[in-house]
Amino acid sequence: MLFVNYPKCSTCRKAKNWLDEHAIEYESRHIIEDNPQADEIKKWWEKSDLPLKRFFNTSGMKYRELKLKDKLPDMSEEEQLDLLATDGMLVKRPILVGDDFVLVGFKVKDWEEKLL
Repeated sequence: MLFVNYPKCSTCRKAKNWLDEHAIEYESRHIIEDNPQADEIKKWWEKSDLPLKRFFNTSGMKYRELKLKDKLPDMSEEEQLDLLATDGMLVKRPILVGDDFVLVGFKVKDWEEKLL
């Protein structure tokens, strides 16, 4: 599994600890140093069955600076994917990518359902 995270993020640290406590193997990827590309995000989005908006870090400063709350509804999916690929701080985290699922954000219940 691929664990895409930002080490300074408290939610990401909680998710990492949860994975470690449950002895779940994963490859860790720093979202800022190795930002996901648009085609990669598109694959994750399609596998996740979530609306694309869920991949945006809506509580982040960058999201607010760019006034994306107002702009996203008028953007095409391709434009949104390209935008997400420009800056890891725009991407909701952590993201856990398995063979047949993608989890965005850390909700213990969801992670337990998929992994335990």
